[in-house]
Amino acid sequence: MFDIVLESVYRLITALGSLTGPALAIVLFTLAVRLLLLPLTLRQAAAAKARLRLAPKVEALRKRFARDPERMMRETSALYRAAGTSMFAGLLPGLAQAPFFLVTYRVFLSATIAGHPNLLLAQSALGVPLGEHFAVAVAGGGLFGAPALVFLGLFALLAVVAWVVSRRMGEVQPRVLRLLPFGTVVFAAFVPLAAVLYLLVSTAWAAAERVLLYPRPA
Repeated sequence: MFDIVLESVYRLITALGSLTGPALAIVLFTLAVRLLLLPLTLRQAAAAKARLRLAPKVEALRKRFARDPERMMRETSALYRAAGTSMFAGLLPGLAQAPFFLVTYRVFLSATIAGHPNLLLAQSALGVPLGEHFAVAVAGGGLFGAPALVFLGLFALLAVVAWVVSRRMGEVQPRVLRLLPFGTVVFAAFVPLAAVLYLLVSTAWAAAERVLLYPRPA
């Protein structure tokens, strides 16, 4: 069943690529997936705003019933119900998005799709094969060769996106958590160019969502 889904997505991207070119096809498909999932993101953002609004009252309940965890949970649940939400309101939308991201990412990463070669990775974008890795680009043309510079440019854009997300997390977050978004840049150094393009578009969209839809941390 998973192969059927992968093959369907692969054929859709390949068909789109024949009209727009492979790089633009990846960008457009990724944007379409993110747009499709926007209703779920809006529900997550609404839940995050509700949690932030209720945080002082929740903290007061924690202090009041510190020695009675069961009472604290009941009172906290009642507080969320009265506000028309729940403690887990954003969990289901987040889980529902995971399969979409997994399938999309696998299409841009897998050498074979449903037992057949992934011909998408054999195409080129920005003068570099979509299946090429950064290490191969450096080995073939040096760190300042054209293929490696394409990767480095994309890494730089990913770093900018990571910086935006890190800043949005707020100064109250531990430093180690504010460094986590930069892990995407490190991860991108070990995946094919197609996956790097997907990561850039998807994380840039996610960063825009966080800036526009989510409350700013105190």
